[in-house]
Parts: sequence; structure tokens; C-alpha cells
Amino acid sequence: MADTLQEQLTKYLTDAHSIESQALAQMRTAPRIAGDPQIAAAFSAHLVETEEHERLVSERLEARGGSPNAVKEAVMRLGGKGFILFARSQPDTPGKLVAHAYSYEALELASYELLIRVAERAGDEETVAAARRIRDQEKAMGHRLEDLFDAAVEASLEAVRPDDIEAQLVKYLADAHAIESQAEQLLKRGQRIAGDEQLAELYSTHLDETRGQQVRLEERLAAHGGSPNALKDAAMRVGALNWGAFFQAQPDTPGKLCAFAYAFEHLEIGGQEQLLRVARRAGDEETVRVIEGILAEERSMAARLAERFDRAVDASLAAVGATA
Repeated sequence: MADTLQEQLTKYLTDAHSIESQALAQMRTAPRIAGDPQIAAAFSAHLVETEEHERLVSERLEARGGSPNAVKEAVMRLGGKGFILFARSQPDTPGKLVAHAYSYEALELASYELLIRVAERAGDEETVAAARRIRDQEKAMGHRLEDLFDAAVEASLEAVRPDDIEAQLVKYLADAHAIESQAEQLLKRGQRIAGDEQLAELYSTHLDETRGQQVRLEERLAAHGGSPNALKDAAMRVGALNWGAFFQAQPDTPGKLCAFAYAFEHLEIGGQEQLLRVARRAGDEETVRVIEGILAEERSMAARLAERFDRAVDASLAAVGATA
């Protein structure tokens, strides 16, 4: 049965509240494991903003007669805590934490961009205003995290001896390759379930770029006597397949997939920016050149996805038969 546009708006608000619940779980712990006072301060400041975001979304849900989805909320909070545990278990906790947070801010920004468009179509100006306010704060936090990439790398490498930098560079290259392995699987599935011709073409084009990026990373690993981490690559590919199945099961696949792809581009950007700094510290100019080229492709893809948020919303509403 087709949903009305008003029902879809309430569902988008419910999803936004779940995302904020996960963000709160992360922000409450992140300052304690940040490994750097600047990074910790950024997370502490954003915790206050995130608490306001949760309140604003709750108010808009209540005004529309809706309420948070208890099951989804619990899953999202658990996911937030799970990532914190993962980051804490890594030797480069500050870097992993900042890259993930940078990606999560992009997910929130994209989600609010979609919510704004649905609220505009539904004529709910109060929700439009609240979502724009939150979106602008998420965007600002993303910029603050970009400014902290140097600090994240310094904190991650603080205990590393100068003669260990080569081994660290190989690890960062292997991590980058594993992320690209996941990106390849996501894009392969994404082009088939995009729900929009332009989005499908975009995923297909970037799939070719991603395969080329993997080759370049493999060449840089080989130049340092390293190779991709087969176990990590396999785990990342399985994770991507699970995400693909999740998106395919959603009635509003085009929007959710576009928002996640936008966030994943920023995860790649965050990781590559840190790899770039490690390569510079190691004096590896060829890896610097390669990573600068990959970063240009990832940033271009993120920009192209943002340009298609309108199409993603239109395709999502059409998929569920949403009418005014």
C-alpha cells in the first residue's frame, strides 16, 4: 500500500532520531579515548550539539504524532558503542576515531539533506528549519574534523620510533586497500539497486575508478615489500555485501544508498588524508602522488553524490508510491 508524503516524512524523522542516538553513544565516549586534547575538545563540544539535535528531532516527531523506533534505537546505540570498542582496540585509535567520525558527520549531513527535501515537499516548514539548523552544525563539525587530521596522525604515531615509520606506512596502505575492497562490493551492488538511472551510472563510473585505486595501492604496497591483508580485505567485502542486502530490503533504497555512499566516500577521504600524512613523514613521494590522485577522485565522487540528493529523494518517494 502506498504511503502518503506525510507518512514518509515521519519515517525520515524516525530514522534521523535513530542516527542521533548512535551519534550520542559515540560522542559520550569519544573524548576519553581521543588521545589528543584538541580532538577531545571537538568531540565534547559536538556532544552538546548532538544532544540538541536529538531534542529537536524528538520535538518534530512528537508534533507529528510519531515516536522513536525502540528496536532501531537500540541497534543504533549498540552500533555506536561497538565502533568505540573497535577504535579503542586499534593501535592508531585517534586516527581511526577521527576518520570514522568524519564519515559519520557526512552520513548525518546527507540524511538531513534528504529530510529537508521531503519536509519541503510535505510543506512542513518547522521541520525544514530544524533540519537545516542541524545540517549546518553537522557540516561545521565535519570541517573541524578535517582540520584535526594532522593532530590525529601525530597522536596515532606518538609511540612510534622513527625507524618504525616504514612499517606504519605499509599498515596504512593495507588499511586503505581493505576499505577500497569494501567500496568495490558496495558499488557493484549499488549500481544494480540504485533506483535511478543517473545514480546507477554514477556508481558504475566510480566502480571503475575504485578498481584502479586498488591497483595503485597494491603497487605501492609491493614497492615496500608488503601486500594486501587478505583477511581484512575479505572481512570488509563481507561487510559490504551485508550492507548491500540491507539497502535492497529497504523500501526507500535510493535515498538510503545515496546517503551511505556519500558517508563512505568520506570514510575513504579520512583514511587517505591520514595515509597521505604518513607517506610524507616517511619521505615516500611516489605514494604521496598516488594518494593525492585517489583523494581527488574520492572528493569528486562525494560532490557528484551531493548534486544528486534531489534525484535520490524523488526516486525514494516514487519507490514507495508516496503522494501528498
